[in-house]
Amino acid sequence: MAEAAPPASRRSRDYGRVSYWLESANDDLTPRPALRGASEVDVAILGAGFTGLWTAYYLLLHDPSLRVAIVERYIAGFGASGRNGAWCTAGFPLSLDRLEQRYGADQARAVAGAMAETVDEVGRAARDERIDAQFRKGGELLIARGAHQLPALEHEFQTLKNLGIADGWAMLGAEELSARLRVSKAVGALYNPDCAAIHPGRLVRGLARAVERRGGVIYEQSEVTQFTGGSRPHLTTPQGMLRAQTIVLAGEAYLTRLPALHRDALPVYSLIVLSEPLSEGQWAQIGWEGNECVASARYTIDYLSRTVDGRILFGGRGAPYHFGSRIEEGFDRHGPTHAMLRRQLVDWFPMLKGITFTHAWGGPLGVSRDWMPTMSFDPETNIATARGYTGQGVATSNLSGRVLTDLITGEASPLTYLPMVGHRPRHWEPEPIRWLGVRFVQRGLRKLDDKAERTGQAPTGRSLAERLAGH
Repeated sequence: MAEAAPPASRRSRDYGRVSYWLESANDDLTPRPALRGASEVDVAILGAGFTGLWTAYYLLLHDPSLRVAIVERYIAGFGASGRNGAWCTAGFPLSLDRLEQRYGADQARAVAGAMAETVDEVGRAARDERIDAQFRKGGELLIARGAHQLPALEHEFQTLKNLGIADGWAMLGAEELSARLRVSKAVGALYNPDCAAIHPGRLVRGLARAVERRGGVIYEQSEVTQFTGGSRPHLTTPQGMLRAQTIVLAGEAYLTRLPALHRDALPVYSLIVLSEPLSEGQWAQIGWEGNECVASARYTIDYLSRTVDGRILFGGRGAPYHFGSRIEEGFDRHGPTHAMLRRQLVDWFPMLKGITFTHAWGGPLGVSRDWMPTMSFDPETNIATARGYTGQGVATSNLSGRVLTDLITGEASPLTYLPMVGHRPRHWEPEPIRWLGVRFVQRGLRKLDDKAERTGQAPTGRSLAERLAGH
């Protein structure tokens, strides 16, 4: 089977070509009607991805009488929500030790607990709404492929133990890991119980239908070109205007297309390849019966998941940053990076040499300047927002939806005291400083990974690239 081609234009009806997840979502991808003329609601949301949809969902659960509408440039799930690596994980963009350094041990524990509960909340909501999200809570295996990657795993496990939240986690030796999953060069792994594999396309499309069943309205093919807060908040599109008491900005990396938010996040492209379905004999050689999500401790990021129909997804961060934080559909495919990912999958599983790859896709994720997500509501401007998930958005966006619901409705809860609530990171640097800095870090981390794999020595953590990228 040939690899899926990108959509010819944003108005193309063949949105299944965006990713395997939308192609196999088992849903009609025909765009909903666009916003035309002026309308008024209680809450107007920019973006029909996970953040916007979860926010609408919990607002309507809280108060079914609310008038909630979402304005989406393409279709629900077009962005990262319909393209990701299928991880619903308690992992958080900012590491636990950095959370502890900045906010103290109690807040680090609170974030970890909230994220662990969020994984189960996603599964519960999908069941309640009868969404076939293929939710499989098998945990996560962070694998050391070589002794040079073991210190990073041991450091994370020690941080968990120091915080008193290591229950269910485990360090696995090579033999213990092999009983679960057979990977070349593996010398051990850290197991995290709070992670589930999902079908993100089915989850996001099903969530959109759940919002509509509860009275929400979704306008598609409606690009927001301007937002205005204050006493008369509204979202403006070329065809219409949506007035509201509160507006929610939930477009993640795509928010940077709005001039007022251009430097609030950094769009970084993550790319994915997908194998053909494996035979029973191939799976017998690999194992992986527990449906764990899998990654290694490389700086340059790799992530794997197993699909219900027996494929292997392999994703990574090798694509270059584009000057001016540009986001274009042509960037969703990058031949050299996709070729590298195919090679890496076979390097992980040499028994799959000669395997066919059926799909390749990608898309931008949003990175905050200090790696900390933002979940906020300003009653002065009547603008709420959540963003900056740094590739950890499937679960974090659900938490954002509940936090924003509490903030907008004025309900104090333990969630509204988490450190990302009201967080305001500084802007990214202007160009060309931004381009020079990001490209330097991308190249530097790649060289550190290559050196560690060549020498067997763990990175020191003291290089400039490591310090700039530390999170």
